[in-house]
Amino acid sequence: MKKQISLLALLCSASAYAEQAPKNIIYMIGDGMGPAYTTAYRYFKDDPSTKEIESTVFDTILKGMAHTYPDDHTYVTDSAAGATALSSGHKSYNGAIAVDTDKKPVKTMLEIAKQKGMITALVATSQINHATPASFAAHNESRRNYDDIANDYIDNKIAGKLPVDLMLGGGTKYYIREDRNLVAEFKQAGYQYSDDFSALKDIQQIPALGLFAPVGLDFALDNNPTRLAQMTNKALELLDKNKKNGFFVMIEGSQIDWCGHANDIACAMAEMDDFAKSIEQAKAYVDKNPDTLLVITADHSTGGLTLGSHGQYKWATEVVKGVQATAVKLTKLMSESDDLKAIWTANTNIEYTPENQLKLEQAKKLGEKPLNLAIKDIISRASFTGWTTGGHTAIDVQVFAHGKGAEKFIGSQNNTDIADKLIGFIEQ
Repeated sequence: MKKQISLLALLCSASAYAEQAPKNIIYMIGDGMGPAYTTAYRYFKDDPSTKEIESTVFDTILKGMAHTYPDDHTYVTDSAAGATALSSGHKSYNGAIAVDTDKKPVKTMLEIAKQKGMITALVATSQINHATPASFAAHNESRRNYDDIANDYIDNKIAGKLPVDLMLGGGTKYYIREDRNLVAEFKQAGYQYSDDFSALKDIQQIPALGLFAPVGLDFALDNNPTRLAQMTNKALELLDKNKKNGFFVMIEGSQIDWCGHANDIACAMAEMDDFAKSIEQAKAYVDKNPDTLLVITADHSTGGLTLGSHGQYKWATEVVKGVQATAVKLTKLMSESDDLKAIWTANTNIEYTPENQLKLEQAKKLGEKPLNLAIKDIISRASFTGWTTGGHTAIDVQVFAHGKGAEKFIGSQNNTDIADKLIGFIEQ
């Protein structure tokens, strides 16, 4: 009798879960986006002329927190292990691309979605075969094997079909090579191809491949501040036209992490703004399509970002807003010019004091790396921004959700729990 009751309860539970299962899933990952980044973004976007601090899209859909540790006791994950956990529900070692600790492939939610007949898509501002997108559609023992990972986007067949129906990002360096022209193979398989971002609007079909840079796209602060938002809009437009059996898309704000590694706060806030605009588009899509679930998280936090430094109880957003170029671009401009003051005043609102002049001039004599560090140090000090590392940290990250099934992501959870819940929805 007890077994019958248990079985009945299990069937009822499964039925209820199936009823809650969304038809479409939009999974967004802010690479390196720890809680300090979403907090900084709120203050960065605040209107100082109003008494209250305005909310951002992150504040409106926050559900919980997630642990990010890899499958060892180092506690600090890299993007590959983090993405493997988020894509498959399996913890693994740092550097692993959808393989377990024995280097055996683990099935990802994108592959399961493809098996179920759903349309699949990957969108990123990095190269499309970078650690996070790769961990959804490829399997490799090392994230550094970029060519082999790119090959998997053709060779890793799912039920005889290519794994990803729509890809937008960078990476021509890895897809058009002397040993293999993957772009030609995609075209032969019926994919529309573009390498011109200005022609993004002209992509009108799925399957399609858009590779808009040799490696990653330019930083948002330096060129095209809404490139992820534009790709998100295009992806949702195309997916909406092909959603008969539902769709799964992973959209990554890849370069939040790159700016964090660089300890470049202005760079990071520009990437956060592009990512936030992409989330707003996804949220609007869910509002119009209530059978869709949007889940957003990060793989880890980068840089040990703090707001308030040098013992000062403030964070100067006006300084951050006043920086008009990344430290990478400023370094290049200053390395090629003798008029450091003109470049500095044209690209920042930080006073070109004798102290800053001396620091920049001395650094330039030592080379590009010291100059880059000097630029970032001046900006961080002027804005009271703190950094503890050029790498990752083990801090928990936030989980955001909106739409059908969003309540499943409330509370403290493991990053693998996020994947398990999404896989459960896809398998219904």
